[in-house]
Formats: sequence, structure tokens, C-alpha cells
Amino acid sequence: MVVEWAKGSPLRHAWQEGKLLPLKEDRPAPVNYGLIPGLLNPADGEEVDAVLLGPPLPLGEAEGYVVGLLHLKDGDHKLLLAPTPTPPSLEALKPLLAWFAPERKPKVLGPEAAWAWLRGLGYLEDEHGVP
Repeated sequence: MVVEWAKGSPLRHAWQEGKLLPLKEDRPAPVNYGLIPGLLNPADGEEVDAVLLGPPLPLGEAEGYVVGLLHLKDGDHKLLLAPTPTPPSLEALKPLLAWFAPERKPKVLGPEAAWAWLRGLGYLEDEHGVP
């Protein structure tokens, strides 16, 4: 994935044509937020959004294990990644869930649902299950 917005930072960036460009200031992100380059989400026609749990990371490329899917009512789901293959507790995900408007009805699905969604988008996992 590419981290566009580091955990705890109000500074958002956008990945465009292989470069990170400053975008705007926003409320601090509760997670490392970004995208999976080249993999499109049909809900919005943009690259699949991903969050990488754990400590703040520098902007740019990062890897993690698929540990779940943040399912949203509007279909703009977010891939949940973590530094280890162990799924996080629901308690650990509360700040992430609270970050999304309630009308989007955020809910966390497990890694099996995440992989099924990714395969439906045409993504083929590598031998480590790391996008």
C-alpha cells in the first residue's frame, strides 16, 4: 500500500502519477491511511483505500497483512492491514469506526471477507497474503 496520511497527522497527501502531493489539513488520522495502487474500487472508481494499523508510519510505500475489511454501506470499503497477521480486537478498532460517519454504517469483517472482496476485484494474493 501507499500511506498518504500518517496516523496522528492532520496533513493529507494524494498519490497521483506515482508521487505523493500535499492535499490539505484535516482532523488527525486515527490510522495510517492510503491506497492499494492500481486496484480500483467499483464503488467510487478510485483506487482501493487501505488502513495500516499500528504505530505512525512515514508517507510512502508500506506493507502489512490483510486482517479484515471495513465494510461501509456505500460500498467504499477499506482494506484493513496490520504489521502482523493477527486480527486486531474490536476495542482497538473503535477509534477507526468512530472516524466514519454513522450513516455509512461502518462494520469490521474478518480476513476471509477481505480476501473474497479483493479476489472479486481481480487481486491475486502473493504467497504471504500481503498486498
